[in-house]
Amino acid sequence: MRILITNDDSISASQLLPLAHHCQKYGEVTIAVPKFEQSAKSHSIELRSAFSVEKKQIEGITTFVVDSSPADCVRYAVLGLETRYDLIISGINIGLNMGTDMLYSGTVAAIEEAAILKIPAIALSTTPENYGNVIGQLDEVFDYVFSNKLLNIHPLYNINIPANPKGIKITRQGGVFFSDSFVNTEGNLYKASGRCAYEPSDDLTLDTDAVMSGYISVLPLTINMTDLKVFEQLTK
Repeated sequence: MRILITNDDSISASQLLPLAHHCQKYGEVTIAVPKFEQSAKSHSIELRSAFSVEKKQIEGITTFVVDSSPADCVRYAVLGLETRYDLIISGINIGLNMGTDMLYSGTVAAIEEAAILKIPAIALSTTPENYGNVIGQLDEVFDYVFSNKLLNIHPLYNINIPANPKGIKITRQGGVFFSDSFVNTEGNLYKASGRCAYEPSDDLTLDTDAVMSGYISVLPLTINMTDLKVFEQLTK
């Protein structure tokens, strides 16, 4: 299996290479990641300016350092290198990406780009507190994905991993997890200040409730933005 790994935390992310080495048990690994952190850049791509790409060999893994967004990392690795991959893995993100926060996530946007390119993909995220331990939890995650043949059923999954997980739940999208206030830093300069806005509903089918209750959330994701109920209502 040919695997591409990307992220939005950049080439400097401390768990990038451990993730890449872990994935080598499943196949040949290539890395294409942003040069600088791209958190909350969503699905932005560069259309008007050229960006640099530096090829390196890091611990025996072919690596491309891309001075652009996570989506562009995937686009370059597939379209620029004219290479097909069997699986694209984005992460491991330092911070959860669930509920409506997925709309902002560069980590999730990378796998959405994979879906556009018709390549199966998985996004992986965890809490900052669990980031140093998360590699040890990947066997449970990948064993679940591969043993249940999830990628044969659906090509796109967003997975969030809490500390000391109790197990795994298949989930659907929850609501708002983080929100912001804006702090005046100087003159007319304002900076977003994040706060947790999670409101529990005791519904373990929601990714937010499942993760906050200690379960790994495996959410089948789609890039189809059509409200099918409204479509059916308006086209009767």
